[in-house]
Amino acid sequence: MVLWAVASQVALVLGTLLVAHPAVVRAWFRVSCAGVLVEERVDPIRFPGVNVPSQHVHTVHGASDFHTNSTFESLRRSECTNCQVKEDLSNYWFPKLYFRDPTNDNVEPVPNGGLLVYYQNRGSQDRSSNGTGLRAFPPGFRMMSGDPARRSRKRPRMEGSQAELRERALQWSCLRYPDNEGYDDEGRGFPTTDCESGFNARIHMPACWDGRNNDSPDHMAHTAYLSGLDNGSCPGSHPVGLMKLFYEVTWDVHHFADRWTPGTDNWPFVYSTGDSSGYSWHGDFLNGWDTEVLQNAIDNCNNPGDATGSGDTSACRFLTVIPGEEANKCRIRPAFDEDVNGVNGTLSMLPGCNPVQRGPVDALLYTEADCPFEVPLPQPIPRTNGSVVIAPPEDDNDPGAGAGDDNQVVLSRSSQRCRLKRGARSWNLVRA
Repeated sequence: MVLWAVASQVALVLGTLLVAHPAVVRAWFRVSCAGVLVEERVDPIRFPGVNVPSQHVHTVHGASDFHTNSTFESLRRSECTNCQVKEDLSNYWFPKLYFRDPTNDNVEPVPNGGLLVYYQNRGSQDRSSNGTGLRAFPPGFRMMSGDPARRSRKRPRMEGSQAELRERALQWSCLRYPDNEGYDDEGRGFPTTDCESGFNARIHMPACWDGRNNDSPDHMAHTAYLSGLDNGSCPGSHPVGLMKLFYEVTWDVHHFADRWTPGTDNWPFVYSTGDSSGYSWHGDFLNGWDTEVLQNAIDNCNNPGDATGSGDTSACRFLTVIPGEEANKCRIRPAFDEDVNGVNGTLSMLPGCNPVQRGPVDALLYTEADCPFEVPLPQPIPRTNGSVVIAPPEDDNDPGAGAGDDNQVVLSRSSQRCRLKRGARSWNLVRA
């Protein structure tokens, strides 16, 4: 896929920047997630254990035991992960991006080139800064960065408070090479032009922990950002340094370039949160790491003098890299019978109750129960222990291929019965 190549090029550029000044180098490795595990309205952090969909659609990566009741223990029992490190059975998710047609307000899913998660040894706690060392995420740890209701900046830029750092943690680049000069920003809304080489959305996760709580009521208060966001020190209230996660996703907005006119139309893309401003970008993390393995990687794969200090995951002897083709076979069925991509790739409205709210005031977040207009309530799909779903490979040009497909083949280990999808050439195994 072209976008995955673009994302890899960006990663190499960032890696070069990291090693350009040896005096300040910090070790890091990447977890690549080229495919999609599932796209659905499920959020085991903000809406755990519920039997109704969460508020907005997420693109989900990681371990196959992703569902409303996911825990550290259940993730460790996952059969596969679509991310390319075997010992990492975590889940990573973020809101899905849609194109909103200026002529009729219909929405269409925007393809992306997968997720890159950077694991970065940063901050004064890191041993490279003569600190005591960073800690692996504890079992049960979960966190988020960003706010789905946000529609504008609230704090003065570079103020340095935790509230301002949370805003600055949202970053993007409008990639326009080779014919145009790209541009980027942090903590601001969407761009205004076409991005010929992709809209590269990024988010910094907190890297400081209070050392006691694996979660908090807002899923953020138990964590904090480094004083310089990408580096610096942890506040006294959150003295434990963690690996800093950095998410990067490149969306193919250029695919829709002939459907709108820059300078005349507003930027015609919205997040699944109903956000046309761009400020609601956020990321979630549910830890599923083998704790001992991650701690060994933190302590030993951080040598600026070899490949472990330059982002080469395969150079870390504690990590097992899964080939991309194998990882991409790991997919699961959605938990609810809801089409989030649309027949022929078009929906009349965003899934759930997500009216477009541009701001600048924070958006009102709805569920089906309090929605100001009538929306259907998707029904849960029963989870079947021991069953396997087999789906044809997704078409790179169809972001919704295979998602919510009633023609998927179900092979039950108990009955050994299957139904073949007409016209399929080959099949990928994915867990139900």
